[in-house]
Amino acid sequence: MYARRRRAYFLLMGGCLFLFVSAWSFVRLFSVEAAVALCVVAMVIPPVAAMIANRRGPDDRWWDDPSGDPKSDEWWDELDGKRRRPED
Repeated sequence: MYARRRRAYFLLMGGCLFLFVSAWSFVRLFSVEAAVALCVVAMVIPPVAAMIANRRGPDDRWWDDPSGDPKSDEWWDELDGKRRRPED
């Protein structure tokens, strides 16, 4: 999972770099408006790449998954209101 997300991130960032460099290397010679449009598209790609790189996969561990310590898990479940302790 991690390798696939990392590969997608680097592909997106490589595309961003390609758009930015090509916009001001040779596209601006034909049309400044097109170069600015390419830069605007390139500006949107890094946040999307970060979201893709930090997306949780189905096999990834998440912050609220059980830790393996039964006492700690019981305490957190009680704190979150997931499981109520029986009243004595």
